[in-house]
Amino acid sequence: MRISVSSDMDEPVARLLVGELRRRGHAVRAHGALREGADPRWAVCSQAAARDVAEGAADQAVVCCWTGTGASIAANKVPGVRAALCPDAATADGARRWNDANVLALSLRLTSEPLLREILDAWFAAEPSRDPEDVENVARVDRLDAARHGA
Repeated sequence: MRISVSSDMDEPVARLLVGELRRRGHAVRAHGALREGADPRWAVCSQAAARDVAEGAADQAVVCCWTGTGASIAANKVPGVRAALCPDAATADGARRWNDANVLALSLRLTSEPLLREILDAWFAAEPSRDPEDVENVARVDRLDAARHGA
């Protein structure tokens, strides 16, 4: 899978994330502090990674900042992106399952190495729900997004 990753800081957990994704066989495209010469501001690099997903250059993205909040907010401003801040594996599972999230947001402050692996395990194992109510909720969010952008 092609995964864009962004971080506003070159923190050990961000480097671990890139290494773990590659170890799992994913092609990683780095943004922000993870790529030399790139703009490391959380709003800029999170948007760049999310745009990769929206434009089809990446299948999914993982965006990181100190709390994960700013990265998720910036990513969610990109049409077609459903970013979820996931502090644990159960939230990551639910975000993929019920919300069909395509961007995972992580906190550089709170995410430890074991927790990172648990979150990634849950994120990649979960499949979007086919329950009609869940599908309709995701479709409603997509319609809200389209209306906001004049589509």
